Amino acid sequence: MADEPEDAGESPERGERIAKWLARAGIASRRDAEKLIAEGRVKLENKVVESPATFIRPGDLVTVDGRHVAEPQRTRLFRYHKPAGLVTTHRDEKGRPTVFEQMPPGLPRVVSVGRLDLNSEGLLLLTNDGELARRLELPSNGWLRRYRVRVNGAVNEAALADLARGVTVEGVRYAPIEAGLDSRKGANAWLTVALHEGKNREIRRVMQHLGLHVSRLIRTAYGPFQLGSLPRGAIEEVNPKVLREQLGLKTETPAQQRRRAAKAAEKGGEG
Repeated sequence: MADEPEDAGESPERGERIAKWLARAGIASRRDAEKLIAEGRVKLENKVVESPATFIRPGDLVTVDGRHVAEPQRTRLFRYHKPAGLVTTHRDEKGRPTVFEQMPPGLPRVVSVGRLDLNSEGLLLLTNDGELARRLELPSNGWLRRYRVRVNGAVNEAALADLARGVTVEGVRYAPIEAGLDSRKGANAWLTVALHEGKNREIRRVMQHLGLHVSRLIRTAYGPFQLGSLPRGAIEEVNPKVLREQLGLKTETPAQQRRRAAKAAEKGGEG
């Protein structure tokens, strides 16, 4: 028997699955929302939610760790120029500064689309919609993540070209990587690297495998979204029109959608 689709059974009358709703509210990714539910930290109308497939309708009271969760707002996406020295997490057990501690006042609660490690910098996408974050992280999108990489060591251009066939490092298989030499000065060189997958510390490990030490790693693009001239530490919202055109997203709030539907129903009943 085929697995039931994640959104099976959803309808305006029945509502939306609570794990998906929490993700859209920016609380966490859907997977992490399911963990919150499994830990008994989510309540619906003051009762502990036992299943991530529980349905929720507009106006229902939802709390996480005793705190009220507001109804999801319109989906928003932001480009952020992450500096080196910040971890991409909401809380760090080692007490290191985090990306989310640097957000300007007035910004909604956001989650990151993927991560950049402590010493990496450049483009990091942030969204108030955990469901969108999950979608944008999927390798099936086929989106290239592009980087400028400064390395120390002797660059073998033939070895870089061979990465296009994929490579196995210490038992881990990495998908094809596009890598080319941009410039060289003494023992240092700048490379352009592009990949689809983005496993943990992938570029650093692959370069080390080639005898190169990465001294700087800057992400310049994530799919159609570019770092461009965004200053280090700055954040800029992606125009809703771009979200509609690039991702096919609805950029209205749920309340706006209901009002528009009500108006359409009124017009349909006229005459």
